[in-house]
Amino acid sequence: MVDQTIKDARQLCESIIIQAGDIAKSKFDNFKGLELKDEFGDIVTEVDHLTEQLIVNAILTSFPNHHIHSEEIGDLGGESDWLWLVDPLDGTNNFAIGLPVFSTSITLMYQSEPVLGLIYEPMTERLFIAEKGNGATCNGLPMLVKSNPNLFKGNLGWIQGHKVQNHIIALGLRQHIDLKFKRMMRLWAPTLQWCMLAKGDIDGIILYNSEGDDLYSGILMVKEAGGIVIDFEGNDFIGMNDEPYLIACHPDHKDDLLRVVSEGLSKDEIYHN
Repeated sequence: MVDQTIKDARQLCESIIIQAGDIAKSKFDNFKGLELKDEFGDIVTEVDHLTEQLIVNAILTSFPNHHIHSEEIGDLGGESDWLWLVDPLDGTNNFAIGLPVFSTSITLMYQSEPVLGLIYEPMTERLFIAEKGNGATCNGLPMLVKSNPNLFKGNLGWIQGHKVQNHIIALGLRQHIDLKFKRMMRLWAPTLQWCMLAKGDIDGIILYNSEGDDLYSGILMVKEAGGIVIDFEGNDFIGMNDEPYLIACHPDHKDDLLRVVSEGLSKDEIYHN
């Protein structure tokens, strides 16, 4: 039953996520309607709504008894072991300023664990798929997280929640990471950073209190590509968390990145998992 549901979900999502991406691509540098979403400067465009409607309607039609949480609409459906997380346009701020770094993300959770994740980058036509126990692919080719023998000459991704802003502890950790590595990347499109790690293009990710509909597809992508995802105390990250603080990397780099994070955190920080 579970396996068949995942199979059916994958078949549906492979089609609709590309359709959603095609809408975004066609509207790139040619969209109407932009509004502020919150006091932190986050925005929403007509493309967020158009792609969301397409995806959510397709899921509701095929899986009427499942629960859905989507970035703009919020919660739909009743209690269920199955939860869909939809981010119709991850990287909206990039999209709005004409920066072609954005994606669409769909995740299927079963009993609070991600079992299927799809991320589509329309400008490059790259479709990333991760299925629990079956690996992760980019346009059908297997992905593997890489081990870098010169980690501190490598590239690290930084992801933080909108509400974090320039919190003093986050700022200190961010600066410490920036000084330690060749490059610290902030794409403002988190799903694409997770895909870059899974694909072997970057060497790790530090995530500071960033939970959302774009998170769990990326986590599954990295895990299925042979990477690890742990919290700041070194524990494997499982389930869901409203305030995640995470490190993702190749297993070889676990101790080094834990040490870097520990060094970068303020000594008087009270960290709650």
